[in-house]
Amino acid sequence: MEAYPLSRALFTALKFGFTAATLSASVALAQEAAAPPPPPTVTVAKPVVRDVVDSDEFIGRFEAVDQVAVRSRIDGYLDTVHFTDGALVKKGDPLFTIDQRPYVTALAQAKSALEVAKTTLTYAEAQYKRTESLTGSGTLSVSTLDDQRRAYLAGQASVAGAQAAVDGAELNLNYTQITAPQDGRIDRRLISVGNLVNANDTILTTIVSLDPIDFYFDVDERNLLNYARTARERGSNLQEGGGGLDVTVKLTDSNEPPVKGKLDFAENRLDDATGTMRVRARFANPNFILQPGLFGRVEVAASNTYKGILVPDEAVGSDQNERVVFVVAEDGTVTSKPVRPGPKLYGYRVIREGLTGDEIIVVNGLMRVRPGGKVKPELVQLPPEAKTAEASQ
Repeated sequence: MEAYPLSRALFTALKFGFTAATLSASVALAQEAAAPPPPPTVTVAKPVVRDVVDSDEFIGRFEAVDQVAVRSRIDGYLDTVHFTDGALVKKGDPLFTIDQRPYVTALAQAKSALEVAKTTLTYAEAQYKRTESLTGSGTLSVSTLDDQRRAYLAGQASVAGAQAAVDGAELNLNYTQITAPQDGRIDRRLISVGNLVNANDTILTTIVSLDPIDFYFDVDERNLLNYARTARERGSNLQEGGGGLDVTVKLTDSNEPPVKGKLDFAENRLDDATGTMRVRARFANPNFILQPGLFGRVEVAASNTYKGILVPDEAVGSDQNERVVFVVAEDGTVTSKPVRPGPKLYGYRVIREGLTGDEIIVVNGLMRVRPGGKVKPELVQLPPEAKTAEASQ
């Protein structure tokens, strides 16, 4: 291969009368042009090997653990509102007052009826005792004694009924004061003062609890079986306490840090229409940042801890229908190794199969390498966790 450039240089020198020095320079240039190019420089590194836990991501929504639609137990006109719209309330705080005047009157009537019944009972008791003594001496008949006993027992029943009426009237009067049934954040008032409130029908407002708070999301069959297996390996059950699997929820606002919690419930069957099962996680919410109705992306721990081999996404190439990484030997020779990628964790791609973690792989410059060729490697050390574009924002 070198004869042709040398002959061409000699021919040129002879044709144009070049000197010996010029001829030597031409020959040197021809030899330099025929030399092979130097191997390309690429960045190489060892994969990151660390304890990892696989995770899956779903979209879900926060819901209050407890939520109440506040209704009145009696009919009446709304008289007073005692809260500020959107305020935090404690259990027992006054919320509304229904017009009490009709119920005050009803209580007074019931108490009057009770006094009448007590007076009647006192008279019936005296008559019964008098008749009983006279019957014993033979002055009155036994039938008369029976009549007085009946009147006395009826008087006792009348007192009991009147007392029940008083208790009911007092209860209705107490119901005119509507208080918070639980701690939480109250909604706006849904009815204004002066409007008629229908018992057990008119919704006056709603209250939702905030701490703790639940997060619901739907899981497909494949992932559900995986979570159930992971829960069994931990000695628990997915339906009983959610298997204790760890979850992390990211909010739509990237400025808010992710929140961590655990699965604590799964429904007892899959939905026939969607083939999914609804799962619940519970989170502490002491600062009330999480609100019922917020959407979020939940990451669920999909495995127990294992040693994972992690490489940058840029280190994984394609060879037809296979995924490969390029391994560099000590002499700089490049070979390709088929791999089976897994999920992305800590900013890297998990390699399920194909690597042991001891290889030196190309992490930058894949376009300049080919299997069987040689490269000039520049070794770098990968950090335990890569800084992703999402994390840098």
